[in-house]
Amino acid sequence: MAEIKSDIQIAQEQAGNMKHIREIAQVAAVPEKYLEQYGNYKAKVDYNILNDLKDKPDGKLILVTAITPTPAGEGKTTTTVGLGDGLRKIGKKSSIALREPSLGPVFGVKGGAAGGGYAQVVPMEDINLHFTGDFHAIGAANNLLAAMIDNHIWHGNALNIDPRKITWRRCVDMNDRQLRNIVDGLGGKANGSPREDGYDITVASEIMAVLCLAKDVTDLKERLARIIVGYTYDDADKNQKPVTCGDLKAQGAMAALLKDALKPNLVQTLENTPAFVHGGPFANIAHGCNSVTATRIALKLGEYCVTEAGFGADLGAEKFLDIKCRMAGLKPDAVVVVATVRALKMHGGVPKNELGNGENLDALKKGLPNLLQHVENITTVYKLPAVVAINAFPTDTKAELDLVEAECKKLGVNVALSEVWAHGGDGGVALAKEVVRLAESGAPNSFTFSYDDNATILEKLEAIAKKIYRADAVELVGSAVKQIKELEALGFGKAPICMAKTQYSFSDDAAKLGAPRGFKVTVRNLKISAGAGFIVALTGDIMTMPGLSKSPAAERIDVDANGKISGLF
Repeated sequence: MAEIKSDIQIAQEQAGNMKHIREIAQVAAVPEKYLEQYGNYKAKVDYNILNDLKDKPDGKLILVTAITPTPAGEGKTTTTVGLGDGLRKIGKKSSIALREPSLGPVFGVKGGAAGGGYAQVVPMEDINLHFTGDFHAIGAANNLLAAMIDNHIWHGNALNIDPRKITWRRCVDMNDRQLRNIVDGLGGKANGSPREDGYDITVASEIMAVLCLAKDVTDLKERLARIIVGYTYDDADKNQKPVTCGDLKAQGAMAALLKDALKPNLVQTLENTPAFVHGGPFANIAHGCNSVTATRIALKLGEYCVTEAGFGADLGAEKFLDIKCRMAGLKPDAVVVVATVRALKMHGGVPKNELGNGENLDALKKGLPNLLQHVENITTVYKLPAVVAINAFPTDTKAELDLVEAECKKLGVNVALSEVWAHGGDGGVALAKEVVRLAESGAPNSFTFSYDDNATILEKLEAIAKKIYRADAVELVGSAVKQIKELEALGFGKAPICMAKTQYSFSDDAAKLGAPRGFKVTVRNLKISAGAGFIVALTGDIMTMPGLSKSPAAERIDVDANGKISGLF
């Protein structure tokens, strides 16, 4: 049996095929004056290019999403990359718009986020590690604001900030459960004021969301200034007031740290398709989409922009459609829902260690409702044309593939076999052809959101929970009822909702696989991200700082005397 090579082995073997980033910029039609090189294979693209392109029509926008993830893997980013390459194979000028990987999952359990097999973006080691320093800049800006809050209090607290009501947390781009809840400011008066504090992972920082939604430095500074960091002490005559980043005069310095991070990064696939990799919010605790700027540049420069949104369609796609498209005025031309037979069998009750035991149509039938609910959400709730991409495994049988196709046909959706992991763009040609058919043949596309801007906060929560998750109701617990009233009183009632929910289930309980029914979604906390422009609703026991597993990937990552990295996947 032939050796199955790891993603990093394939990427390193193919390194000789990489083209200089100037050549990739020419393929992408990026003028040299907007290109800022970071070595031979990475560059930043100045967002001012959009001023020159404002009168150019947009290309087609293709969103790649997936079923509810399982440990068996789905391959959403791999499919995105392979589809971009496949579109080039059939003569379409395509580019890819992806998020940047977080160091937390890279060293944790999930691994990198640069695709896989022969459908990868490269240089994969750089992209998965420090890349161009964007995440470090975001973390520095976040923590500068945190430092300025406590410094303001230490120097007399002219803004009357109540230390018990500071909502701004520090961040680090690492899975470090020890930092979720801390006490800082210890050591006496000279070292600050003791208070409870905590860290989020950098991708959950509001700064990440702001960066991904801002269109230029001016917009960036305005969004930063609106960030609410806490509230004042209660006054006998009036209620507490929000304290903003602008009140602390921090937005200018923060923008200075972020000015280069605001520019999208340009790299390439193994087949030299241009790829804009920029921003990296998680879809389970943030809005899960790459930057609006990167997407807009890709749309202006080519015929097709293929982008992905994190985790399953109930998270990433919902936020892409209800938040990103709403704010940026975008409209997808087609949606790809990625699934694997293996993952569907896991949703049907098969343990991961038994997935190699051969054909199991009964388990597949039990797991298929998960795929069908995601597809139905795209076609009936959002009214968008869709195709199901089956990420092929050698263990898939014809009967299993036929069953998936037959069930999808009942919803009026075609299935395309994707073999991009093994064959790159050639393995994505069938999918590319179906995507082009949907995008160019006048397939029904009456794109709409899952809720109206003018709905109340509770109505928006219920719309997502009932329409997308198929929950019976939303249950508000703890301070959630009070928080809704406060947010609406502060004028944030029309803001979109960013649900923070487990990625492993339609429900807020990770153990409920498939397409569960008869459950409630428990909302325990609501927080305004005024700079990003949305309300974050924390459900179930979701946390904004992950932890490492018992045997994290970090144990297997190494570098040799020549600087060659191993163990990344």
